[in-house]
Amino acid sequence: MQNIIERLQFWVNEVPGEFRQISEIEISQRPTPQKWSKKEVLGHLCDSAINNLERFIKIQYDKQPLVLTSYDQVHWVKIQGYQELPFDEVLNLWVSLNKKIIHVIKNIPDEKLTLQCGFENNQLMTLQWLIQDYLEHMEHHLKKQILTT
Repeated sequence: MQNIIERLQFWVNEVPGEFRQISEIEISQRPTPQKWSKKEVLGHLCDSAINNLERFIKIQYDKQPLVLTSYDQVHWVKIQGYQELPFDEVLNLWVSLNKKIIHVIKNIPDEKLTLQCGFENNQLMTLQWLIQDYLEHMEHHLKKQILTT
């Protein structure tokens, strides 16, 4: 878990500085009308953090295995209105949510990392796998869609 915590902390520290090098126009510009802007992708990562923070908490006390509910990411981004928000607001939300996730992860007892969860009719996964998947999902979007030139 220490490696995951360190990688999350790296991104929380790195991303704000990286965004200072990108213009507001580039941050808000959609590559095509159907694709998200960099700001909306970061908003999507906020939504992912919101949903996963709840999962990371509930799996520790709820009935096992925890049945996860999915969320419609397109509707979440649209309804949250990230494109219309000032970029600093989206960035600050992302940083705050991930600091909270780091805090929660640091306090998970080792024996709880093997607790199981899964989506209906899918194979089960552990809390540790879910946390790793959250990090990999975040890094995918950061590296492939946001911090590219």
